[in-house]
Amino acid sequence: MPPFSQSGPISNGFSHNHQNNKYSSSNIITIDVGGQLFQTTKQTLTLAGSKTLFSKLFESCDKNEIPFIDRDPELFSILLSLLRTGNLPSKAKSFDIQDIIFEAKFYGIDDILVQTQSNPSQFEAFDLVKSMILPLSGRDSPSAIATTPNGSVHVSHGSKITSFDWSLQRKSTTLTNFTAIDSLLALSTNVVAAGATDFSGLQILDLDLGFVRQTLNWENVTKSSSTVQAIGVSPEYLFTSFESGRRNSNSIMVYDLNSFKVVSEIAHNEIFGAELDSAIPSTKLNWVPSLNLLMASGSHSGPSGVSGNIKFWDIRTGNAVWEIKETIDCFSDIAVSDSLSAVFKIGINTGEVSYIDLRNFGSYNSWNCIGDARKISNGKKEGLGCKIETHGNQVFCGKQGELELWSEVLMGSYKNEKDRIFRKNTLGRAKDLGGNRIMNMGFGGNKMFVTRKDQQCVEVWQSSVRRF
Repeated sequence: MPPFSQSGPISNGFSHNHQNNKYSSSNIITIDVGGQLFQTTKQTLTLAGSKTLFSKLFESCDKNEIPFIDRDPELFSILLSLLRTGNLPSKAKSFDIQDIIFEAKFYGIDDILVQTQSNPSQFEAFDLVKSMILPLSGRDSPSAIATTPNGSVHVSHGSKITSFDWSLQRKSTTLTNFTAIDSLLALSTNVVAAGATDFSGLQILDLDLGFVRQTLNWENVTKSSSTVQAIGVSPEYLFTSFESGRRNSNSIMVYDLNSFKVVSEIAHNEIFGAELDSAIPSTKLNWVPSLNLLMASGSHSGPSGVSGNIKFWDIRTGNAVWEIKETIDCFSDIAVSDSLSAVFKIGINTGEVSYIDLRNFGSYNSWNCIGDARKISNGKKEGLGCKIETHGNQVFCGKQGELELWSEVLMGSYKNEKDRIFRKNTLGRAKDLGGNRIMNMGFGGNKMFVTRKDQQCVEVWQSSVRRF
């Protein structure tokens, strides 16, 4: 039997029971789904959109007919509740999410389902707990992750990229010609930019079709290979930090995000002799919308310790408008938050979290510690390998195997940046604490994704009170 039937040619996806419908002249609509009657309002059905199956129900209402749809009434009940409340009812837990997705696609409201179930507004930072594990095939641990706004995630492990959709139930694996992928950035739900520190070129990959759309290279002076050190993105541009295969030059290329044509080149360094500063390629690129600037950072380990720099680039002029040099307690990792108007770092020696307030942009570059401000002891690098990322108004830190959440406490007006107060919270339940060193953190939709050293999986963290 087809999914729906009617006496005439199939056109609308439902049939008409020619009965007197006492509600036809009112705002109430009656629908027969699989032999079970449902009543709802015209306003509820309009929430589905004009190009969905629900929009056709108005025609039957005007003809004093009860439309019949030969589908599962229980699944219909769940989707009708989704239209009414904007959330799936609790009884949806009894169904496989893929069944709900398939049914939502039939009715044409799968976009609504995605929006409600991966809504960033449902991201509750203080309630995050490890909710599930995404296994990966093979023996390689994840090297990079890339998330999308709807909560899907791409994971590179070895020469492969495994993609999970927003429901995290389906996956596909794409084999690339990289030996290992070090940088990964999602440009859409199915297109990523990928690069490696030991393989030439930035590749734009279509993961749905499984092919390389384009390879972007930097033509350096020595005509050697151009390996990728970092990738960043703004609403208009794609940024790529390249280093020559001989490691004697580096640069940041700016591409048009739609055509991938070269827009400009900035931060070009040719290294001569012992010029350490110019030898440091940018290993992290972050666009700062409020400043309309690109933040590029990189560090280097030498005989005298770890040093680095942070530069803010105006891509229109190609000039660095502010530079922060790191010599005393260089960053193990760095992040910038437009919402908090600050740059955050984890000191490689102390392991402490510090910030510079961007509201005083360019005035000075002293760091304000928001932790315990412990002194450097015995030359031990407490922060080595630690990770830091920002999401919304929160700062997330991977301190070896544990996760920390730093939040600003609003204390009214303050005179200077040192009056800002941050508080620390440890994320997760007792059983979630500890584990192997955290290698990557990413955020998409209402989820946080975490990978750990020597583990062939991805942890999914969600609010402990899920709106499902």
